[in-house]
Amino acid sequence: MDIRKKIGLRIKEYRTNLKLTQEALAFKAEIDKTYVNEVENGKRNVSVINLEKIIFALDTSLKEFFNSTSFERT
Repeated sequence: MDIRKKIGLRIKEYRTNLKLTQEALAFKAEIDKTYVNEVENGKRNVSVINLEKIIFALDTSLKEFFNSTSFERT
């Protein structure tokens, strides 16, 4: 699976667990809601800066975010 899709699915997983809409996440991360949508759907390369904003808006750490079997090397 493409890394963009893996990151997008992980963001969506965290967001839905927190019961946040894409709009609410975008507001917390101070980014555009269409950007969140495109990242979640693997249609956009997320910048490192924006990825950090999103992860922190999801109230987690970079370490926890990437601590998933979906990011293991196959």
